Amino acid sequence: MVAPFVLPGVPMSEAPPAARARVATSGLVLLAVTSLAWGLSWPVSKYVISEWPPLPARGIPGLVGSLLLFAYARARGDDLRVPVALWPRLLVSAFFNVTLWMVVMGLALLWMPAGETAVIGYSMPVWTALLAWPLLGERLTATRVLALVLGFGGIAALMGADGFAASAAKLPGVALALTGAIGFALGTIFLKRYPIALPGATSAAWQIGIGCIPVTAAGLAFGVPDVAATTLYGWAGLAYLTLIQFCLAYLCWFAALQRLPASVAAIGTMAVPVIGVVAAAIALHEPLGLGQIAALVMVLAGVALATRG
Repeated sequence: MVAPFVLPGVPMSEAPPAARARVATSGLVLLAVTSLAWGLSWPVSKYVISEWPPLPARGIPGLVGSLLLFAYARARGDDLRVPVALWPRLLVSAFFNVTLWMVVMGLALLWMPAGETAVIGYSMPVWTALLAWPLLGERLTATRVLALVLGFGGIAALMGADGFAASAAKLPGVALALTGAIGFALGTIFLKRYPIALPGATSAAWQIGIGCIPVTAAGLAFGVPDVAATTLYGWAGLAYLTLIQFCLAYLCWFAALQRLPASVAAIGTMAVPVIGVVAAAIALHEPLGLGQIAALVMVLAGVALATRG
């Protein structure tokens, strides 16, 4: 249950057409693996927090995953050092893109179904388009306004999907998920203005590691997970979050970015909430009615417009 770091794609304009086609095809396959892995992480996370408190369930797999990413980066010969001038950028980005996201999304799952949390969480491009207007001076076009309207419409559809009482019960979760989406949008805008010039795996390892330290520390301060009571399914979920969500998915994401334009990769991640909603409905028997489907369609349409606009 993560959001992708926004990194530039590597241009391939000088490669022969046949080579570009092969690279693009492999990039799409890698992107599909990434979206599937991240999409499935939403119902997995929902199940894991039924056995572990939300913050340790989010922070500990992230810390272990960051160590594995460091090992991978070292094995491929990447420089793990961070220039002194980049540390402030790294810390700010880690807070918005990892710490805040991990905390509020983990807590949101206590009040909301995994699929609905994924839909709101992945509305972050809509908020990025809106916040880029006052913070970066980017023009608020009609396309971006429509994207914002669709984003709000999707959230309204979720709130009305199961009746008034259920909507009121979900309000804390909606507020937390929106906080995560807007916080990640702020992190994206920060990275756009102050990019972090590090190899992809190195950057992710540092940001995930730094970001998950306070999440884990805060979680353990309020209660240590009952390891002895953790079921086989719980351990399997933790292993999935560590090895697949934080390691395999990120490595495929970086590899996809090297083969595809960043805009194509960003639009491709729109499959994540779709997979999350469907997987949660199948595995956790979460509701999947007209309200949830309408919300998903509106949010995805808003994200597509925000990405293009």
